[in-house]
Amino acid sequence: MVLTVAALLASYLIGSIPTAYLFGKALKGIDIRKVGSGNVGATNALRALGKGPAIMVLLLDILKGFAVVVFLGNFFWDKPILLQTLNLRILMGLSCICGHNWPIFLRFKGGKGIAATFGVLAGLSLKIAGLNSVIGLLILIWFIVFFAFRIVSLASICSAIALVVFSLLFKLPWMVIYLSLLLCVFVIIRHKANLVRIYQGQEPRL
Repeated sequence: MVLTVAALLASYLIGSIPTAYLFGKALKGIDIRKVGSGNVGATNALRALGKGPAIMVLLLDILKGFAVVVFLGNFFWDKPILLQTLNLRILMGLSCICGHNWPIFLRFKGGKGIAATFGVLAGLSLKIAGLNSVIGLLILIWFIVFFAFRIVSLASICSAIALVVFSLLFKLPWMVIYLSLLLCVFVIIRHKANLVRIYQGQEPRL
């Protein structure tokens, strides 16, 4: 029980590392939460800091999710834990995403969780047959929607919904399907303001 809690707590803390906030402070001395959309993520980093820093923020946020599932998961895989290894990795990935969305270091006001979610799914794909195909389709859908409308939030929401659909179509393990449902809810909740702006035709295009 102690090791299980430790694994989930460590995953949450890694997810809580506010990459975009740290880059904003280090490069321009700004609080990225007070610039642009106020979101602590790669899209707002692009607006506030430029392409190079935004790419680094994106990659590091993806790495957070991947590292938690793969490397931290490997550390705990042979320990006496309460859960099966795959289920623990899934819960660790979810904890990491929660940390990114609601980071303790920024008073629980973080990013939208898209990059961290992608990193978690990429890490899980090494353990789950068929998930690579799902990820490939999600990336394709994201780019199709983005290039059609130039709206990052809309592309992310469509990909989140597609994750649930493809998880069912590819008959992935039930824990992955439950995870996809929860992640889809997370994405929609985190983008509710964007949805209102999209409906009103006021969502900024990138």
